[in-house]
Amino acid sequence: MSMSDPIADMLTRIRNGQKARKVSVSLPASSVKLAIADVLQREGYVTGVSTEEDGVKRTMTVELKYHEDEPVIERLERVSRPGLRVYVDTDKLPSVQGGLGVAIISTSSGVMTDREARAKRHGGEVLCFVS
Repeated sequence: MSMSDPIADMLTRIRNGQKARKVSVSLPASSVKLAIADVLQREGYVTGVSTEEDGVKRTMTVELKYHEDEPVIERLERVSRPGLRVYVDTDKLPSVQGGLGVAIISTSSGVMTDREARAKRHGGEVLCFVS
């Protein structure tokens, strides 16, 4: 069965893994999911990201991060979805929790945070909010 929203599946696996206090979660890899995971790692929300190839299938492992036995990610929410895409201009880029969180944006220059998109003057599709 095909998956209609693989990014939402990725975010759900991360949320569920943190609730179950897992060290890492594995999921099917794609270039967009790897780019999102790299942004999460750069921003300090996950410890590491690795990929494995088993023939044709690629899987990625996301190492989850905890601080004092609590998950670092408090909120991980999908914004744009297949049924309702959310695109924004540079001047309308969202700010998550007054700048304490991160909005992950897919732009023509790749996947980046809302701060990076503002600095580069790029708008794009709002993929998710992280805080």
